[in-house]
This record gives sequence, structure tokens and C-alpha cells, in this order.
Amino acid sequence: MQEIAPVAPDAQDVVVAAYRYQSGQPAQALDIHHLPAHDPLKDGFIWIGLKDPSEATLREVGAQLGLPDNAVEELIAPHRRPKLLEFSNCLIVVAVTLGLKDLRPLFGTTQILIAHGLLLTVRRGSNSSYLELRSRLESTPALLERGSDFVASELLDLIVDQYQTCLEQTEKAVEAIEQQFLIRGFKENDVRRIYRLRRDLLRVYNAVTPLAELSRRLSRIELAYVDAESRAYFGEVADRIARTSEFINSLRQALAFAFEGGLMIGQMQQTDTTRKLAAWAAILAVPTAVAGIYGMNFKFMPELEWTLGYPLALGLMGSVCGFLYWKFKKAKWL
Repeated sequence: MQEIAPVAPDAQDVVVAAYRYQSGQPAQALDIHHLPAHDPLKDGFIWIGLKDPSEATLREVGAQLGLPDNAVEELIAPHRRPKLLEFSNCLIVVAVTLGLKDLRPLFGTTQILIAHGLLLTVRRGSNSSYLELRSRLESTPALLERGSDFVASELLDLIVDQYQTCLEQTEKAVEAIEQQFLIRGFKENDVRRIYRLRRDLLRVYNAVTPLAELSRRLSRIELAYVDAESRAYFGEVADRIARTSEFINSLRQALAFAFEGGLMIGQMQQTDTTRKLAAWAAILAVPTAVAGIYGMNFKFMPELEWTLGYPLALGLMGSVCGFLYWKFKKAKWL
């Protein structure tokens, strides 16, 4: 590895872990500013985890590890979608991480650099911890002996677990919306909430789905830094991501059905209101017409001189109105 002058650590840098794992020996803590020379055939492999590192730190670590300049540039550059990048002496996998805050998705990235005897992870915008995975692997040295490519597959599997955890919370919110729909229908704010949730699920789908194809490439294509035994693990990760994508689609369809159901109920309510208004308009048209005729004030109207003309007119109006009310009630318009 190239010896360079160490850079003073930035206040924002977080070195999550830096260890060397050798068969039959306890993990050896490392200082990322003074990394020792390393032979992967004799010295096991190094696992360095960084969280929100500065550009200076990445350049320093990259120079000490002998990484090519273009690989270091990729580690520095921000990414929004999963990527698989192969360089002369390493392989970089970019995965999008997912978190939730008030049921809104929070995206981050984890860059996993795989090389012979080396695993470097760079996390940005992610509050998830890999401590539990690291502890499980350290408690089973046989797993660490499988190499950095196997540990990388375990990291991707952990990221998929985080997807599942967030989507399970979202599923509960979707079920609550469906229950609300069945009980009292939707209001204007509910429609906005459904639209926002569907939009968020689409964003999650677009961020998650490309990782499935990326994992399939790792499982099928012969790459210098992924051995044949580890390819099967990446295949399992690809299958899990595919199932996660199907789960996201099912949640979006459930929201679509709820939204369409809310629209249908709203239309039915409007139709019912229109029928009632039409029925009452027909009923009230009868006395309006009769009163209009008698209100024309013509001089030669024999009914005006009848003794029973007024009660007969009222009786006629009441009878016709009552008959119309009965018919509309029978037709369930009222």
C-alpha cells in the first residue's frame, strides 16, 4: 500500500469500524490514517466502515489502500440509484438505503467496495447500523473466512431487511386507510394522503428495483472479486428484492383500489343527492304550477267564484304531491 501523510480527521467523519480479520486470531483494530501493509493471501481481509466521510478522508484511505483514482472519485460522488462499477483492482456496489420518518421515506446510500482481502463500506444519509451483522459474523469466524464478497452479500441482505421493515410499517398505514374507507369514506385530506403515499411508494419502487438486476449480475456474471460460491448468495438477495418490489406494487394497488372505491362512493352519494333534489323539484312543481295558474288574475275564471274552489285546489295539490312522494319513496329516490 502507498504510504502518504495522514490527513487530520474531519469533524464530520465517522469511522464506524476498521478491523483486520485473520483466521484463528481475534479482530485487530486499525487506524484508517495509518493502515498497515496487507497481503490478502496471508493476512485475511480488512473491513473498514465509514459514515458520511469527507472527501479528504476518502482520498487518504483510497491512497493507502492502493485504489485507482476513478474508483475513489466514484466513492466521493453522490449517487441516487443502485450501480455496479468494476475497476482494475476492485468492484463497487452502490445500494440505496431506506428509512421512514412520519411514514415519509428517507433515502440514503451505501457504497460497498469489494477487493481481494478488502471490504470498504461508505454510508451516507443512513441511520441504520451494521453492528448486529458485524457481531454475528465475528461470532462465527467461519463466515468471515469466506471473504469480502460473502460479507458484501450479507450487507445487501441486511439492506433488504431494512426495506421489509419500512414496508411493513407502510402496510399498517395502508390497512388503516382501508379501514377508514370502509367505516366513513374519504374526505379531501384523505385523498391528499393517499396520493402522497402512492407517490412515496413509487419513489421507493424506483430506488429499490434496480438493485435486483444488479444482484442478478453479481450472481451470474463471472467477476474477478466475486467467487462462484458467493454468487449464490447474491442470487438469493436478487430474489428477495424482486419479492420486495412485488410487495410495493401490491401496496400501491391496494391504495389505488381504495382511492377508486372512495371515488365510486362519492359518485353514488352525488347521484343519490341529485335524485332527491329531482324528486323534491317534481313534487314542488305541482303546487307551483297550480298557484301560478290561479295567480294569473284573469277576470273570467269560473273557479274563482266557486265556494269550494280554494279547498279543492289545496286538496288537489296535496293529493298530487302525496302521490308523487309515495312513488319516489317506493323508487328509493327519497
